[in-house]
Amino acid sequence: MEMSLFDNLALGFQTAVSLQNLAYCFIGVFIGTLVGVLPGIGPLAAIAMLLPATFTLPPVGALIMLAGIYYGTQYGGSTTAILVNLPGESASVVTCMDGYQMAKNGRAGPALAIAAVGSFFAGTVCTMLIAVAGPPLAEIALKFGAPEYFSLMAMGLIASAVLASGSMLKAIAMIFLGLLFGIVGTDVNSGMSRFTFGASGLADGLSFVVVAMGLFGFGEILANLEKGQDAKGRDLLTKKIEHLYPTWQDIKVSAGSIVRGTSIGAFFGTLPGAGPTISAFSSYALEKKMAKNPEQFGKGAIQGVAGPESANNAAAQCAFIPTLTLGIPGSGTMALMLGALTIQGIAPGPQVMTQRPDLFWGLIASMWIGNALLVILNLPLIGLWVKLLSVPYRLLFPAITVFMAIGVYSVNNLDLDIYMTVFFGLMGYLFLKLKCEPAPLILAFVLGPLMEENLRRALLISRGDPTVFITRPISATFLALTVLLLVIMLAPSFRKKRDLAYQEPAAS
Repeated sequence: MEMSLFDNLALGFQTAVSLQNLAYCFIGVFIGTLVGVLPGIGPLAAIAMLLPATFTLPPVGALIMLAGIYYGTQYGGSTTAILVNLPGESASVVTCMDGYQMAKNGRAGPALAIAAVGSFFAGTVCTMLIAVAGPPLAEIALKFGAPEYFSLMAMGLIASAVLASGSMLKAIAMIFLGLLFGIVGTDVNSGMSRFTFGASGLADGLSFVVVAMGLFGFGEILANLEKGQDAKGRDLLTKKIEHLYPTWQDIKVSAGSIVRGTSIGAFFGTLPGAGPTISAFSSYALEKKMAKNPEQFGKGAIQGVAGPESANNAAAQCAFIPTLTLGIPGSGTMALMLGALTIQGIAPGPQVMTQRPDLFWGLIASMWIGNALLVILNLPLIGLWVKLLSVPYRLLFPAITVFMAIGVYSVNNLDLDIYMTVFFGLMGYLFLKLKCEPAPLILAFVLGPLMEENLRRALLISRGDPTVFITRPISATFLALTVLLLVIMLAPSFRKKRDLAYQEPAAS
């Protein structure tokens, strides 16, 4: 086993350190940092916008670049949260609270450095976890039949609703909407058209790029334009950042927070629908409860930066475990990753590890390189990132919109795709207004056709006997857990705790 792991990692590094893949890794983490710095875009919108650009890339390079964008945003978000009190993406909201106070107290350097150290430690630990946990999980998953896959996907979707922020009823409604969008197109078994309304462009189903880019790209742009976010009124930190390195005392105080944050992030990262945001909020709540002087939180406590920053990076990287080993995306971003794999002609799931070991292990090795690149990139370029924040949104968004429109059209060369993107963009904007989280929808959209395929295959094999799902032990276990999740979901005490997990830091 150990020898096999080292052999696999050697193959991974051999793949990742090729000049081409190093370039893709650098581009990914650079764009990720840039996206993290600019408020209101976030990893989902960025990956959705860049999906068309990856079609012409080799599969390994495309995945390395998209992964770099994802965990790079977690780093970038902390820079602006600390220096400007503006969270680049949702997981950095918690970092604003103590990070910005530290910056105001003249301790921006140590805050940025401890965020980078915590993120690097969490990234390294979780990359090792993927390398160790991946092969045994994939081996188990290879024994799964159609009933097991259907039950696992059903559990994943319900879990994403339980752990999504906001109303659980809305999250379930989004899942059903995603499943409905997933069945548009030609039925594989009968060859009949379903919900195409006579449009030949919909015969192959709704384009994944169109749905993702509309919901997360155009939807976010419309919401940000409405807010009128601009460079004016931003409390830019004008002081020169000095003493970049944390003191020995800072490291001593933060060490426990970094380890605890990494553990929390690793746990939530592997759960469907949890992701970096709930990890960061939970870490902050725990650090505040464990602190000797909890009154310091919100006034510049370094633990309030170290814990959440480690947690959100750990969650971002551990989300790759169910995605790569089981083919079950744990979040909207991971659903986009699966979409990118499918577009490249690779069937997601445990067979990826056996059929394309260069892709799996190359991605893991690139995460180590990417984490190191992020530390090197972030600290010296702080001045550049702050200057970027002075660019008015009215100049930024037209450029992004044009690139997105070109990207959408270039996939199938269809006018219909542009109109559909605008339709999903308006829908994404409406969801934001109604406080409906669109991530469960994209998750259901990706898993829907796979669920339908496995449901029909299971019923065909069992000659129409639905008890096949409860007579097979693994499938029955997943369904029992799904029912348990639904029961927990209805429990008032759980709902109260769940809402508190998202609100507690805001109340500090």
